[in-house]
Amino acid sequence: MAASTPNGCNPTPSSLATTVPVQAVLFDIDGTLCDSDPLHHVAFQELLLEIGYNNGVPIDEEFFIKNIAGRSEVEAAQNLFPDWPLDKGLKFMDDKEAKYRSLAKERLVPVKGLSKLVQWVKDHGYKRAAVTNAPRINAELMISLLGLSDFFQAVIIGGECEQPKPAPYPYLNALKELQVSAEHTFIFEDSASGIRAGVAAGMPVVAVATRNPEKSLLEAGAALLIKDYEDPKLWAALEGIDREEAKLKKASE
Repeated sequence: MAASTPNGCNPTPSSLATTVPVQAVLFDIDGTLCDSDPLHHVAFQELLLEIGYNNGVPIDEEFFIKNIAGRSEVEAAQNLFPDWPLDKGLKFMDDKEAKYRSLAKERLVPVKGLSKLVQWVKDHGYKRAAVTNAPRINAELMISLLGLSDFFQAVIIGGECEQPKPAPYPYLNALKELQVSAEHTFIFEDSASGIRAGVAAGMPVVAVATRNPEKSLLEAGAALLIKDYEDPKLWAALEGIDREEAKLKKASE
């Protein structure tokens, strides 16, 4: 297991190199592969306005991040509608997801530098899986829109696991599906909930600060905090992996 980084500290690029020899790289989807939170926010805003939620005042980004972003459908429904029966809240969530999918087909874009990172993972021959709390229909749509259907060898859905993130089960299931170990795998995530899940599963997590507050990502236990996939801090860390793997290869010759 990689050494954890003290909360609030700036981690060193070598923290990812503790996973050498790397076997796999795991990715969240929403906010990690694509900056989709604004589309989710719009979908929630429009449907909540239709039912007169919050006396007709649109929910703001702070409310969205605090109560919805990165959470399972059940948790988000309970946060939004504590007085509703759960099945009614989940029906609203289904309607919202349909609205999101219509927006995603028109507006979804990858996080900056994603194609470069995808190529790096491919070039190294690492196994890879997408691990998300999104419904499967959403996950597969986003992966397809991003041109990554052939990239991922597994897609793990939180709602199909024993418990969704922030529980570790989705990430543990990904390890089992890919037949790899936590000691030789690292994760890309964008939410505190997802980071907690990855850390609880025993893996270092790179936090992509697309929307969520950096402080919350560090407090959740991120090993490295980056702006996007062009961030020099990320490439310094990946070069550290390359150096350590070259040393291992030379030692075994």
